[in-house]
Parts: sequence; C-alpha cells; structure tokens
Amino acid sequence: MKFKPVLASFLLATMAGLSAQSASAKVSAEKAAELAGPKFTCMGAEKAANKDGTIPEYSGKWVGTWPGQTKPYGYEPGPYKDEKPLFTITAQNYSKYADKLTEGQKALFKKYPQSYKMNVYQSHRDFGHKPWVCDTVKKNAVTAEVVDDGLGTTGISGAIPFPFPTNGSEAVWNIINPHRAYTEQAVCDIADVYANGSIAWGRNKFMTMNPGNNPAKRGSYTDKINAYFYTGYLLPERDKGFVAVGYQPNNFSNDATQSWQYQPGIRRVRQAPEVCCDYPVPPAGLRTVDDDYVFNGSPERYTWKLVGKKEVYVPYHNFKINDPALKYSDIIKPNTVNPDYVRYELHRVWVVEGSLKSGMRHIYSKRTLYADEDSWIALWADNQDGRGQLWRVAFVNYFYSQESATWHRGASIYHDLTSGAYEAGYLTNERGKDWWRINVPLTPAMFTPEAAARGGH
Repeated sequence: MKFKPVLASFLLATMAGLSAQSASAKVSAEKAAELAGPKFTCMGAEKAANKDGTIPEYSGKWVGTWPGQTKPYGYEPGPYKDEKPLFTITAQNYSKYADKLTEGQKALFKKYPQSYKMNVYQSHRDFGHKPWVCDTVKKNAVTAEVVDDGLGTTGISGAIPFPFPTNGSEAVWNIINPHRAYTEQAVCDIADVYANGSIAWGRNKFMTMNPGNNPAKRGSYTDKINAYFYTGYLLPERDKGFVAVGYQPNNFSNDATQSWQYQPGIRRVRQAPEVCCDYPVPPAGLRTVDDDYVFNGSPERYTWKLVGKKEVYVPYHNFKINDPALKYSDIIKPNTVNPDYVRYELHRVWVVEGSLKSGMRHIYSKRTLYADEDSWIALWADNQDGRGQLWRVAFVNYFYSQESATWHRGASIYHDLTSGAYEAGYLTNERGKDWWRINVPLTPAMFTPEAAARGGH
C-alpha cells in the first residue's frame, strides 16, 4: 500500500502531542521544596542508588559538557566511550533477566534469536539540567494542573509539569513535555527493512522549533503553539520536492494540528486536512503518526494508568549508533539494527499504560511506555493490536547533546513483530554537515506556507 506523504508531516510535529484525561492536584509547597534536595532530583527522581548498587546514585555533575568533550556542537563520542559491556543478554539466557525486561524485549529475543541481543553496560546518572529547567519544574509542582478534560494543561513550558505525578494523565503529560531542545535541524535518512532483507530508503530535510523551550524566554502550556515543524522530501524520488510545514497546539480542546503543503505536481501550497493518531507514516507505514518519540498526539483515545516504577534494561547513552564514522551498511542489518552499536543500562523507569477507550478507534488497543525517571523521556514502547496481542515495539537511541545541554533523539527503531519488518528513522550518520544542529535560532517565518513554497521549488 502506498501512503500519501502528507502523513509524515504530522509525525514531525515532534515537540507536541498531549495526553491526559483527569483533573490533577498541585503538590504542597513543602513537597515541592524536596526537589533538588537530599532525596529527590529536581525532576522528582530518586537520588539514591538501588539496593545492590547496579543503579548508581544520581550525581548530575555534568551540564552541557563532560570530560573529553572537544567541540561546541556536532557528534562527540561521550564520556563512556572506552567502557566494555558488563554482560550480554541473548535468546539463550534472557530468562535469567526476565524481571528487568519489557515484554517487547522478550518478544524480540524469541522472534530473532540469532540477531537480537542486548549489550549491558555500567549504568550512569551523571548528566544534569540547567538551573532554569529545575526552577521551572519546582514552580510547576505547585501550579500546574490538567485541564479541559485532559486536552490541556497549565504550567510553565520548557520542563515537565508534574514532578510528583499521581495518575496516568499527569505521567503522560510529562512524557510528551520533558525538557528537550529549543530547535533541531538535520537531513534525516529512513531505512525500512523488510523480512526478505530488502530495504526502502527515505530522506527528509527536517526542522522543528518549540518556542516554550527557548533558553532565553519561558513560555506557558496555555500558549497556542507548542511546536512548529518543517519537512521537505528528498527521497524517495516520487516524493521529491514535497514540503509540509505547520504547527501543533498545546491544547487540543479547541485546536488541532495545522499543516500546509507544497505539492510539486501542481506547484501550489494547500492547507492539509487534519491527520492524527493512527494514520500510517510513509514510506512503509511501519509506524503511526503518534508513534514519534514512542508516543505523541491527541490524548482522548486512551485511558492512561500510572503503573509505577520498575528497574528495566533500557537503551541509554547511545552516542555510538549516531556516530558519523559508521556507515548505514554497518548499522542496518536483517531483522534488527546491529546490536553491537546499541548500549543498554539498568535504570529506574516509570511505566505508563494507555488502554483504548470504548467507542474509540486506534490500531493499538494498548500501549505501554517506559520513561526514564531522571528525565521523563520515554525510551521504549510495547504496543498491542486489536486482539490484545503484542504487535509493535519501538525504542529511541538518545545521546546527550552539548549543544542543548539535554538529551536528544537519534536513531529511532520501530519493529513490526507480525510482518518481521522494521524501520530505522532519524538516521544522520552519512549526512556530513547536515548532521544534527540543535538550539540554533530559528523563526516562525521558516514554518509558514511561504516557506513551504520556497522549499519546494
């Protein structure tokens, strides 16, 4: 099946997507004062190590730099480049670690016993947040609330609204609105790898701007616009010249994603109809619009549950897989990406479940999200089909960016367990000077219909 390129434009509205249902309660000033204290980090994470020390105490000692960092932007190998795996989890021994694996990880071991493995490294919690980010979280703790039947929230943007979440609605708001970059731009490659080993390639010129994450100026989650996006197609050839621009709102109760598209066939810019949720994304339809960042989008289709915290082996400190020294032939392999370039660590994560509401439509009947307690960035997702069977598994390989002093997404992997295919997106290894640039000032004029027309010609 061929999918229209319009659908991908909404995937690139990556800084937005709100998810909450019920009203929320502010915490007391006394509770908020515990943030960045002896017990909790400024994000509300537990500072202490776990009982056996396999998860270390939080230090947060490096912000925007680390020992050995040599340049202000661009790829760096990170502070742990010389470490070797402590052990490797395989299809032959994964039952030994089952209590610290997701159902999707177990399924990958079963599906690809010769291809999928997890190299587990020493865990680290050394990267922290800028003071303004921590100050924002502390203010949100005593002011932010979920509003408009879960379709909006209050609070200061640029950081999570709920450091001490009490329900699934608050937790998913944190997952969708962690502290991320203000702007990002790159030329990104996409590899869709099928069960027979064939590969279909895509390529986009890609930009986003999230005004609320501007380091020089705070915004509010009651502002109209959460994020602007731009995507211009370079591959496949049939879509070359197509450009989509637009914005995604903060509040979905009275607004929706707006997009304008330049279509080279007619040489005109037209406003697109609304697209959301489970629309398949080109070129292969191996993920949905709301799969980006493992979850984003309008929240009304799911009832969200905060399951709690769990120790899980998750992708972490993944500098290597985003290294420009690697060729795509090194990374893209049959069944899954080359596991030698994916680093796993044991971390405490928040587990959040979304169950499809009665009467609502989505190809996923249930989604389970795993979010890092230190950042609230979702690292992994297991998604079930309409029969309640595990179907699609997604994970994002984040690296710490010296340019934005926060975590940034890299290679994003989406597995379809039924078809045996997978997609690897946001690949920039072979893009040279078009590798990620982050927090470089952009303007709203770069995301207008006029910008789409300029980009398409």
